[in-house]
Amino acid sequence: MWAGLGSVFSTRTGSPIEPRNFNRSFKRRCELAGVRVIRPHDTRHTCGSLLAALDVHPRIATQILRHSKIAVTMEIYTRVPSEETRRALTKLGRHIAAEAPTLSEQLLYFTAVRTLKGPSG
Repeated sequence: MWAGLGSVFSTRTGSPIEPRNFNRSFKRRCELAGVRVIRPHDTRHTCGSLLAALDVHPRIATQILRHSKIAVTMEIYTRVPSEETRRALTKLGRHIAAEAPTLSEQLLYFTAVRTLKGPSG
């Protein structure tokens, strides 16, 4: 039975994930993806910086980042990116879109990994 606590991440049964287990799983997925391992919280800053660089309205960014006040979002992410930064982000987006596996490929991979590990993995 699902615990129904409204968590963003939960175990298979719906209970909260222990932070230590989440961090370990996050690190493993970074390594599998071949990207530099960072703290999960750093992904929030990356998201905020990308939203600002892409000119997403601060109110929308505030909602996405779940800040309680728009002032928090504005204080942290209001650096104005250069045109060169915008070109780099556009190039990065195109590269990610071209190189990223499709959702079905990702699901197939993670299903295979889980199957190989068994029900406790």
